[in-house]
Amino acid sequence: MKINSNRNIMNSKFVTMALVVFGVTIHVTEAFSADAIPSDSIATAQPIFAKVGETIITQQDYDRAFAAAVRSKFYHFKAPDSQVASLQREVGNKLVADALLVQEAKRRKLKPDSTLVEQQVAALEQRYANNKGWEKVRSQELPRITQNFQNKNLLDQLEKLVRNVPDPTEEQLHEYYTANMDKFTAPEQQRVSLILLSVDPSSPTEIWQKTMEKGKELAARLHDGADFAALAREYSKDPLSVDQGGDMGYLHSGMLSDAAQEQVNKLKPGETSEPFMMMEGVAIFRLTDRIPPKINKFEDIKERARVLWLTEQGNSAWQSLIVELKKKTPVRVNESLYLPLPETAEKPVGAETPSESK
Repeated sequence: MKINSNRNIMNSKFVTMALVVFGVTIHVTEAFSADAIPSDSIATAQPIFAKVGETIITQQDYDRAFAAAVRSKFYHFKAPDSQVASLQREVGNKLVADALLVQEAKRRKLKPDSTLVEQQVAALEQRYANNKGWEKVRSQELPRITQNFQNKNLLDQLEKLVRNVPDPTEEQLHEYYTANMDKFTAPEQQRVSLILLSVDPSSPTEIWQKTMEKGKELAARLHDGADFAALAREYSKDPLSVDQGGDMGYLHSGMLSDAAQEQVNKLKPGETSEPFMMMEGVAIFRLTDRIPPKINKFEDIKERARVLWLTEQGNSAWQSLIVELKKKTPVRVNESLYLPLPETAEKPVGAETPSESK
């Protein structure tokens, strides 16, 4: 269900305005953006962004969180409306989820660590001690920021509890290993050597052509039996391999550029590529050895499998809790603040629109 509002849909101009208006508060609210307050304590005419159970998230709360998100993601450039629209929903979803989780932490009788919160507040005060902007807003903002630190501490405690799943049994671990062989497979490795004839990318065509001709000359000498290492030490300009006679050691997929990897993939051990152009210049590769992918034995990776299993189970437990809380808690969001999403846009996995919760 949507909350009716006469407020216009937020446009891209708000991004710049928010950064200017909130100044210091952008920095100090980044630690925890959901500054929600119980609805029975609302006695002002502040516009409401969302109501989550008995918790109100004001429009000001949302504006602050969105401004901080914009500053973090887009820096100083103007993002297209489609990206702004997606970010608006991300911020809204997070505010709703955080409010639900804080409520759950309190339901479980968790209490903020007062000593840690006091330390965080003291550090904040020290950081902005000489900031005139902070002096102007301190009395108004400090209680809210302190509440943010307390809520963040509650969330940390709750998350630690929820993610603390029991260790897997030997059977569960072996099933996980069998179902995820790709995670325990050492990738193919290729030992390659390189001769790089460097060219400034901005050089004219004649320079590139002249360098390519030199590359063809060296390739011909290599095909005739010339020593690759000797030619690499004499001609290569690759700083990482020249002292090793061009030897780059064993590499796996992703360590070379796409163009270089494509050339190396064509080679058999002992073969040399034809010269080809890369961004850095003209290159010649030789494949020395290729080690095929290898599945590691269960006994050798048992501990790594346990860590991965615990991490995935913890993630699942945390996300399941959020989904469960959304299902059983009434949530209303003022979506008129959002720019429309492109028709082809897809929702992030697990990030339903808050107003869809009942």
